[in-house]
Amino acid sequence: MSVARQISDSSARREAADLLRSGELVAFPTETVYGLGADATNETAVARIFEVKGRPRFNPLISHVPSTEAAFALGQADARAEVIAETFWPGPLTLVLKRTAACPIAWLTSAGLDSVALRVPGFSVARDLLSEVGRPIAAPSANRSGRISPTTAAHVALELGDRIPLILDGGPCDVGLESTVLDLSGATARLLRPGGVNRSEIEALIGPIELAQAGDTITAPGMLASHYAPDAALRLNATTCQMGEVFLDFGSTLSGEAEADLSSSSDLMEAAANLFALLRALDRPGVTRIAVAPIHLHGDPESGLAAAINDRLRRAAAPRG
Repeated sequence: MSVARQISDSSARREAADLLRSGELVAFPTETVYGLGADATNETAVARIFEVKGRPRFNPLISHVPSTEAAFALGQADARAEVIAETFWPGPLTLVLKRTAACPIAWLTSAGLDSVALRVPGFSVARDLLSEVGRPIAAPSANRSGRISPTTAAHVALELGDRIPLILDGGPCDVGLESTVLDLSGATARLLRPGGVNRSEIEALIGPIELAQAGDTITAPGMLASHYAPDAALRLNATTCQMGEVFLDFGSTLSGEAEADLSSSSDLMEAAANLFALLRALDRPGVTRIAVAPIHLHGDPESGLAAAINDRLRRAAAPRG
């Protein structure tokens, strides 16, 4: 079993940095979810991520760096990228950019594409780790591919504890949903994955952006149709609890029958932070179906964080290959 140590412990960060530089995998917390980290410049280490997760090789990885300067040494920044980075980094937003000529990120990390996905995480202690490593760290969510993302160190231990040497524990993730992914590698800005930064916030800075469509080439994480899935089947936008179901509520719509509530006060930030943890809690032996109440902001399921939460729920409920 892997060792769990506090990320705030400087000796634990040094140990983690040494492991990462030597090609080992380390799980560490960010404000979004826990990541399974490897040296993004090391093909063998990155291949180990795919092996441990059972992740499709055509699915690119996000490389995490401690600063905007470090990110723009790896990806070509235009005026759009600069204003986005100035506004939202550090934070829960990933930029997909064309590689710089000297970009050392392994081609396996970006699934052979001429673009790279880059993020400066908002959790300061995670940035301390990245600075100590001194290399970009590829880090998808620290769980088996397609499964519910981990938002605590205990979730990581449950999924991967026997397959990695170290888990850094930073407590529950504040945001609890993966980062927004914005593709600026071409002339048209495209939103590949909704997340902690809202589409409207981005458009206020750079104008209209396109949405990724089903069937688009996979150029970033979170674009697979089936993803974030529990073992139990999900029934979405449920207003009643049927025989044999457990009910995941939002806003106490079915308080007497609900087994858990994402947010009794209809707070979308609270709901996002609770989503993966509550799906895990309800996905227990004997449960075959989870009914989920409608998630919306003032009746709109595609506004603000509701869009990101519903994106995860649709992928979790999608038919599995």
